Amino acid sequence: MAEIINKMSTENKNSFEWVWYVIGMLTGILAVFAVTSHVGYLFLGAIFGLIFTAIFVNGIVKGRQY
Repeated sequence: MAEIINKMSTENKNSFEWVWYVIGMLTGILAVFAVTSHVGYLFLGAIFGLIFTAIFVNGIVKGRQY
């Protein structure tokens, strides 16, 4: 059991996928703000950014070796 917990903690320390999600969210917000200049659509832009990032991370980059 301790080996599984240790393995999970080392994988979490080395995982930087969260960076892609933050970049995608910020890019979505900036893109929507540049197009509409309306603050109300920023949340929608963040959601679209997260969706496209999830597609990118889980579909395109998932099998690559670093």
